[in-house]
Amino acid sequence: MFTGIIETLGTLVDVKKEQENLHLTVQSALTPELKIDQSVAHNGVCLTVVSKTDSTYTVTAIRETCLKTNIESWGVGDVINLERAMLLGARLDGHIVQGHVDQTGFCTEIREAEGSWYFSFEYDPSLHNITIEKGSITVNGVSLTVVNSKANAFSVAIIPYTYEHTNFHTFKIGTQVNLEFDVIGKYVSRLHGLRG
Repeated sequence: MFTGIIETLGTLVDVKKEQENLHLTVQSALTPELKIDQSVAHNGVCLTVVSKTDSTYTVTAIRETCLKTNIESWGVGDVINLERAMLLGARLDGHIVQGHVDQTGFCTEIREAEGSWYFSFEYDPSLHNITIEKGSITVNGVSLTVVNSKANAFSVAIIPYTYEHTNFHTFKIGTQVNLEFDVIGKYVSRLHGLRG
């Protein structure tokens, strides 16, 4: 389980395909603190550390993960949001994040607002995921509050700290992102028959 509060950024330094799997090697300041078999969220995708060196570590994404996320579009040099799994008893500063991406979306608008930014996203409504005004959403692993919720779109407001310390500063119109919708909202909507 994660909180959606990004610890640091990593840089993708190698990508290798092996049958249906992708092996991703990341360079990060977190590397010395990581252990083999540890869970780390990469742009919101929970992946397990399978090997490491002094400065890099490698994780493996299986086919199911590739199908649900934008991971197959990642390339060497890409900047990745990183968060280690939360410690039991730690303060929950963001919201409950599973690290299980529900689907991808696309950035449709970036608007500066006197020191902050508004980012808008659209997603395929056929999977029946929903947002609500002032509810929680995870975009590339970042815990955010929804503004301007629509049937298949929403916006979020980004403060300067988040803009600088996550990969939001790399986004452009058309950037594909990983979306994890609020877990409580997913259960409630399922109970009310709103999900398939």
